Amino acid sequence: MNWAEDKWLFLQKFMVNPKEIGSITPSSKFLAHRMLNEVEWEAVHCMGELGSGTGAITAHLAELVYQKKCSLDPVNVFLFEKDKEMRDRLQEAYPKFHVAEDALCLRAEARRHNLGAYDCIISGLPFFNFSPLLRHQLMEEIYQSLRPGGQFIAFQYSLQMKRELSRYFDVEKIKFVAFNIPPACVYVCRKNRIEDEVC
Repeated sequence: MNWAEDKWLFLQKFMVNPKEIGSITPSSKFLAHRMLNEVEWEAVHCMGELGSGTGAITAHLAELVYQKKCSLDPVNVFLFEKDKEMRDRLQEAYPKFHVAEDALCLRAEARRHNLGAYDCIISGLPFFNFSPLLRHQLMEEIYQSLRPGGQFIAFQYSLQMKRELSRYFDVEKIKFVAFNIPPACVYVCRKNRIEDEVC
């Protein structure tokens, strides 16, 4: 993908639907590296990315997967992107990855490919821009999709999601990434190994 074209496409999408896009420009390489450096690659067999957009983080994800950073082979990667134009571009750029529309269908997509739970899910979705109902549905789907001990790594532009994420996951750390527009917080979370009822 062309970097300048990606930035222009991202800006266009933001202008049409700012709440769903969340930012005027794609994520920086610094943010991508910060997120992906937190992944426990030796345990990844099935991975999902929510809100892949123009592939700013996906590009670095693909490099790591293709370089056999993961010890388990093959690694199944699912990209979820609601916007059809961006989704089509992702499918063309990453033909070895599974590309789907709805992040609420994490489990259904895995089952469709005869897979079980995800080992790691990363996300660029602007959760706090969504309605409380949609946010709750997404959190439930992500939680139920992960294996016990699985990772959920998400970036947000504030600390507003800390309390809600703590209801579902152990928030192990929050990393601040200044070199991004806007600056971002990376939440590194883990699903409890012993599943408790989420209240």
